[in-house]
Amino acid sequence: MTKRARNHVEDLRGASRLAIDATRGVAGVVEDMHVAIASGPDVLGRPLSTPTRLVTRPIYGMIRGVMSLVGSSIDLVLAPLAPLLGASVPGAEREAVLAALNGVLGDHLAEQHNPLALAMTLRHGGEPLELSPEALRRALPRAGGKLAVLVHGLCATDRQWTRRGHDHGAALARDLGYTPVYLQYNSGLHISTNGRAFAALLEQLVTAWPVALDDLVIIGHSMGGLVARSAVHAADQAGHSWRPRLRSLIMIGTPHHGAPLERGGSWIDLVFGVSRYTAPLARLGQIRSAGITDLRFGNVVDEDWQGLDRFAHRGDRRRPQALPADLQCCAIAGTLATEAPDPRLGGLPDRLPGDGLVPVDSALGRHAIPELTLELPESRRSIALATGHLDLLGSPTVYATIRSWLSPEQSAPEREPGQK
Repeated sequence: MTKRARNHVEDLRGASRLAIDATRGVAGVVEDMHVAIASGPDVLGRPLSTPTRLVTRPIYGMIRGVMSLVGSSIDLVLAPLAPLLGASVPGAEREAVLAALNGVLGDHLAEQHNPLALAMTLRHGGEPLELSPEALRRALPRAGGKLAVLVHGLCATDRQWTRRGHDHGAALARDLGYTPVYLQYNSGLHISTNGRAFAALLEQLVTAWPVALDDLVIIGHSMGGLVARSAVHAADQAGHSWRPRLRSLIMIGTPHHGAPLERGGSWIDLVFGVSRYTAPLARLGQIRSAGITDLRFGNVVDEDWQGLDRFAHRGDRRRPQALPADLQCCAIAGTLATEAPDPRLGGLPDRLPGDGLVPVDSALGRHAIPELTLELPESRRSIALATGHLDLLGSPTVYATIRSWLSPEQSAPEREPGQK
C-alpha cells in the first residue's frame, strides 16, 4: 500500500495559526484583568471602568492586529519552503501528538480550517483505506464476511488499540475470523457530529466491501462507545443500509452518563468566576473542546447540546436514548479495585471505584433516574478488576469477555424482564 506523505510546511503553518489564535485569546484575558483591577472598588460603582477601557482598548487592539499581521507573514514565508523541506511519512509519535491536540482543541481547529485538524478516515495497519471494492481488495486481501470496526476514545489514535502487544481487533481476526478496520477521527468535535460522519463513512465502507458481508460489529473504547451509539442513531434516522447488518455493539469504559474529569473542568470555571479580578481567567478553563464538554453527561445526539451553553453550570438535560432492541449491546467497566466486595461482610458490589476516569455505574449505563438507565442484561455487563481506563485496551480478561460475546454460539440479543 502506498503511504500518504505529510508536508512539514502544513504542520508548521497549522501550529503557527494555533499559537496566534491562543495569543489573541490571552491578550483578551489580560485586557479584561487590566480593566477589572484599574476600574476602582465595586462599592463606588467602579468609577474608572470607562476611562480605563478607553485607554487599554487601542493598546490591546494593536497587539491583536500585530498578531494577525504576523500570521499572514508566516504563511507567506513558509509557502516557498515547501520544496526545500520536502515531505515524510508521519510517524506514530506525531500522530499521537496530533490526536491529543485535536481532542483538546479539535473543534477550533476545524472551524479555522487549520491544517492540524484531523479528517475522519477508516484505517487498517495504521494506513487510511480507500473505499472502493478494488482498493479494499488490495489493502485487505483476506477480507471476509465478518467485519469489526473499532472506534478509539478522546485524544487517541487508531494505533493506540495496540497496548502491551495486544490488539482486540487483531485478536478477533486470529480467533474468530473478523477483519478489523479502525476509525480515526477528530475527537474534539461534538460526539453527535462525529457519530453522523461515522454513520455515513460506514455506509461507504459496507457498500464497497469486496465480499458478501454477513456480520458487522462495532467496538468502542471510552468516547468511542458514545460515537458508536450516535452513529447507530444517525443510521436509523437516515435509513443506512449497513444498519440491519450490525449484530453487536460493544462499549468498553464508555462514560454513558459522563465522566468526573470534565466536571472537574467545570469547577475550575466556577472557582475562577468568584472574583471579578480572576473572572477573565475562567476563559482559560474554557479551552476545552466540544467533544470534552459532551463527556460531562454523555451527550449522544444533537438535542443533548444544541441551544445550550456548553460551559454553563446546569444539570443533566439529556433525553433518554434507549439502546436498540435488535442489537446485542454489551458494556465493560474497569475498576481499580483488586477484588469485588464481599456482600456477606457488608460490601456493596455496586459501589466499586471506577477505572480512574470513568465510574463503574457510568460505564455500565446505570443511572439514578430509571429513564436514563441503559437496559442491559447482566449477561451483557462485565467488570474488569484491577484495570485502569487505558489498560482496558490490553487486558486479557476484557478480550476474553469480548470473544465470548462474539462467539458463533452466542444467541440473538436478549432482554431480561425489568432489567435496568
